[in-house]
Amino acid sequence: MGKTISMEKKSITSVKDLEVYSQSYSLAVDVFRFTLSFPKEELYSLTDQIRRSSRSIAANISEG
Repeated sequence: MGKTISMEKKSITSVKDLEVYSQSYSLAVDVFRFTLSFPKEELYSLTDQIRRSSRSIAANISEG
């Protein structure tokens, strides 16, 4: 049988109250921590691109 989803009505006063924003921000933090283990020679190329793209998710949600 299907999953039942309960929708509670909550007051949203800012973008930070949105679950999707909270999860995307948490993902960006996790990505940053993960990329700390990348080789130093990747610091200004792959690492930077991955970090910027993960941060842009929360920024785009906020902008919308």
